[in-house]
Amino acid sequence: MLGTARRLREVVRAQLGHPGRIPGRNAEQTGTDRASAFDIHSEWEDGAVPSPPTEAGSSDQSSRQDEQPASNGRTGAFPREVARLLLPTPFGEFDLRAFESETGFIYLALVKGRIAEGHSVLTRVHSECLTGDALGSLRCDCGVQLRMGLRAIAAEGRGVVIYVTGHEGRGIGLLNKLRAYVLQDEGADTVEANHKLGFLADVRDYQDAARVLTLLGVRSVRLITNNPQKRRGLEAADLAVEAILPLPVAGHARNRRYLEAKRRRLGHLEASASLPEPPRADVADVTELLGTVGDHGWRPHVIVKFAQTLDGRIATSTGDSKWISGERERTISHALRAACDALLVGVGTVLTDDPQLTVRLVPGSSPLRVVLDSRLRIPTGARVLEGDATTVVLTTSLAPDERRHTLLARGVAVRQVDEGPGGVDLASGLRVLRGMGIRSLLVEGGSRVITSMLGADVVDRVIVGIAPAILGSGREAVGDLGSIRVADALRVGNRSVHVAGDDLIVAGDVLPVAARRTATG
Repeated sequence: MLGTARRLREVVRAQLGHPGRIPGRNAEQTGTDRASAFDIHSEWEDGAVPSPPTEAGSSDQSSRQDEQPASNGRTGAFPREVARLLLPTPFGEFDLRAFESETGFIYLALVKGRIAEGHSVLTRVHSECLTGDALGSLRCDCGVQLRMGLRAIAAEGRGVVIYVTGHEGRGIGLLNKLRAYVLQDEGADTVEANHKLGFLADVRDYQDAARVLTLLGVRSVRLITNNPQKRRGLEAADLAVEAILPLPVAGHARNRRYLEAKRRRLGHLEASASLPEPPRADVADVTELLGTVGDHGWRPHVIVKFAQTLDGRIATSTGDSKWISGERERTISHALRAACDALLVGVGTVLTDDPQLTVRLVPGSSPLRVVLDSRLRIPTGARVLEGDATTVVLTTSLAPDERRHTLLARGVAVRQVDEGPGGVDLASGLRVLRGMGIRSLLVEGGSRVITSMLGADVVDRVIVGIAPAILGSGREAVGDLGSIRVADALRVGNRSVHVAGDDLIVAGDVLPVAARRTATG
């Protein structure tokens, strides 16, 4: 028999034409109705689903043989298992088991290790999100949460991710979710947007997810989620939830309002408990450091970030800079990377330090990597060209065509901009980046790039980590800005100071020229 929640959902469908639609709204008012459930045709309709093929030496082979038998089409019971196979992923090999629900939606169980008759199974129930999971959208944190769940379960060696189709947009479907995004761009938060479309804030149901876990033999779970409703949904289906493990995800400037609305309106949790390593769970909230990301029309919002000693050095006279700041300050730097659309350095930094320029110390999306290189001196083996993060090189007409073709063959984007006095013309480069959709740009060096950007008056905010060390002679972060008098100095407002381990972090907005004159009298 269907449970109370399922019966209620069927009544809502019958009365309103869509699960979760608010009374008084109809398809004409909201523009669409949910697509009908798709049909599943299984070659195993009249028999048990076979176990997946095993590979020689597979560490999961013995555990799969101990799993509970799959359900089949003979009983007519739902959910029913319709496919089983080995799925290799970047997080290791998983035993993938697909279950069809009565609505026609598919629940994918990615199983690691032995979970049959299992208690305290590390579990993530993940609602599908095409834009976040597959396309890497930064409007939400879904894709990062999915990857974190898989990594945590792979690290523990035992657990399951239930990937739930039919939950797109908290249950309103892909098209309605996109319409909700339009309303959010007009000022509504994620809950208000649902209401304006005629839906409740969240119309998801977790009964089938709980039944799939039960079919897998799971008796109790440690649930990886920030959403208390998932716990209530599983417990309502008589599945024991021993603990909630919040997901520590570094926010992005693009999803800050969305994440805050989920906490404020939907009761989502702050990430405070620790997941099994990896990933790290001490995610810094860099909202105050980042400040307000403004719209500057022709260029991105530019934030300059560097770490220096008490006497203003970013490296020794020989170029050694690892590490000026401590681990906590560097963790915050990675959270800032995860919060911005793009991260920019000059080719000198690439040649000297060979950085990856990715997000590694916190869970989050790596930004687009930008290198200023007027003559394409970047080595083909540079680490900034490796990995999944996208790299764009801004160059000039001085670059050899052969080097352009070499980089393009590696999947590196090469954009030609105007020449400037020191190589790449900054205004031209920033205009190209804004045309690519980049709204927030984090600049990490080197000294020549930082000085040029400050001198060109295109920096909106500076964030400086200050380490309790004195080097004496060495390389400075900022060169000559042409200031003859103290009154000519760049001024910083909206300041904040933070302690990060042994280091201090000072942040502030670079005041425009008129405001500087007012500040100095």
